[in-house]
Amino acid sequence: MSRKLYLDNAATTRVRKEVLDAMQKYFEEYYGNPSSQLYELGRKSKEAVENSRKTVADFINADEKEIYFTGGGSESDNWALKGIAFANFNKGKNHIITTKIEHHAVLHTCEYLEKFGIETTYLNVDKYGMIDLEELKKAIRPETMLISVMFANNEIGTIQPIEQIGEIAKKNGIVFHVDAVQALGSVKIDVKKQHIDLLSMSAHKIGGPKGIGGMFIRKGVKIDNFIHGGAQERGRRAGTEGVQNIVGFGKAVDIANKNFDSHVKKLSALRDRLITGIKNNIPDVILNGHPTNRLPNNVNFSYKYVEGESILLLLDMDGIAASSGSACTSGSLDPSHVLLATGLDHGTAHGSIRFTVSEDITEEDIDFVVDTMKKIIERLRAMSPIKNDSDLYKK
Repeated sequence: MSRKLYLDNAATTRVRKEVLDAMQKYFEEYYGNPSSQLYELGRKSKEAVENSRKTVADFINADEKEIYFTGGGSESDNWALKGIAFANFNKGKNHIITTKIEHHAVLHTCEYLEKFGIETTYLNVDKYGMIDLEELKKAIRPETMLISVMFANNEIGTIQPIEQIGEIAKKNGIVFHVDAVQALGSVKIDVKKQHIDLLSMSAHKIGGPKGIGGMFIRKGVKIDNFIHGGAQERGRRAGTEGVQNIVGFGKAVDIANKNFDSHVKKLSALRDRLITGIKNNIPDVILNGHPTNRLPNNVNFSYKYVEGESILLLLDMDGIAASSGSACTSGSLDPSHVLLATGLDHGTAHGSIRFTVSEDITEEDIDFVVDTMKKIIERLRAMSPIKNDSDLYKK
């Protein structure tokens, strides 16, 4: 077995060669501290940081002074929720609205804030993972301070009606936070048009390095600082900037901006080929997520009567990297909270696999994956110990 196919790009992406090249000289040549402005090495670093800030801002139609660099998407989510909660804690605002299918960076932060008296409403989703705008309107209270909804789901790829949600938030004077970690580079983001007040971003999902992300904070939004210390990031997130990572983030965004249309077109074609291939060749499967309103790289199916972990192990033996919708990596037997929220029973949710394609994948690769999956599912179903376990298939 020599073929290696990576189809887990929602987890992370390969760092692009152009990004590595851009980062290299900030390790070796321009290594000065951007806060040291009295000599050239420091000024060069500062200039690079500000150039990346403008690149990111332009990509989402923001002002560069509204962009803050963070350690990644989870940090940005934490900052958004904790920052708004603690800034409004003594102003009669103690209510957050989010959804049942958010990333744990949001859900676990909400759980943490509940210890301080912050209440959270978790919106339901339909079988495609879409929220109901009428349910959102009914959930709003006088004390609601924040609505946090992810742009696109990391497991099933469903894209939410962000602009309509933003209009509702704006009409009611509520801060609107969007986790755009999976959407950046795959969906058009316009923070002005979509009425977004806070936006979380991450570099390693779009060909950039790990350990660097960003937060858009609209001017005028009252939010607590995240890290106290020096004056970096205009005093809101102290600590010496990771200049080389910021440069890599900016370069990845620049590439995403220039190649956006062709990138989305190519990924969508590969995604659709994989969806069609699985549907046509494997019986008893369920496509998770919205059939059309989904990320261009996301394919998530549930395969009845088999377990996702077994599929992943056999895929790996055939050189294919993917991920399961269940929490196999943490050692938990609990199925995905996202899939359960869409109405799947535990048994079906356990048999879910997510493929996320990239431009490195070809049509021939997709056909190989379909053929491999067909053989794996047939083999596992032939020996399945859970096929007749009716308790697993009860909701």
